Amino acid sequence: MLSKPDTQFAFVFAVLLMAELICGTIETLAFWHHITKPLLLISLLFYFLSQSKHLGTKTQSLTVLALMFSLAGDILLLFDTQSDLYFILGLISFLMAHLMYSVVFYKRRNPKINPIVLIGILALYTFGFLSILKKGLNDLLIPVIIYMVVILIMVITSYLRRYNVPKYSFILVFNGALLFVISDSILALHKFYMAIPFASIFVMLTYGLAQYFIVLGLLKQR
Repeated sequence: MLSKPDTQFAFVFAVLLMAELICGTIETLAFWHHITKPLLLISLLFYFLSQSKHLGTKTQSLTVLALMFSLAGDILLLFDTQSDLYFILGLISFLMAHLMYSVVFYKRRNPKINPIVLIGILALYTFGFLSILKKGLNDLLIPVIIYMVVILIMVITSYLRRYNVPKYSFILVFNGALLFVISDSILALHKFYMAIPFASIFVMLTYGLAQYFIVLGLLKQR
């Protein structure tokens, strides 16, 4: 199912992701971390632009916006230890990215799909997760709740594509959305609840794969 350009880009992206995992973990390579992290989204952006001519203009534009907001979020979060303002602005950037993705997914929804079970599972997860983080969030409680609601909307809209796009496309996008939740959950636990060993590796691995799966999945929808 992968074309030659897909295979070539998969290799390039894997190399970039590996470089980011290394540079983001080893302190002496912190300078390169500021380069390798943005390169992930920049590479995805150019890959999508070069391969998305078969998609509708609106789908192309919204996906490009989602990737650009994600890139902005990545850059802002590089400086989140300096000020909470960078974290909040990064949160807003990713919130906008999730909204863009949600609209793209919703455009290909299957009206016969009832997501009530998924909504119930996600609601329980959100309640349990927030009960764990609540004490550490302080003034960020409301922004984090809003962010969680938006990212879960993205998961639900990705599920609504089921049976209305090729199976391969659905699986990639839905798993990408779930990986996004996993990545953000690890990041939030590490920042607001307790230190997680090798958190940066787990966060970037799941995040990188999430973005890659979503982009590839969208390219595979007819």
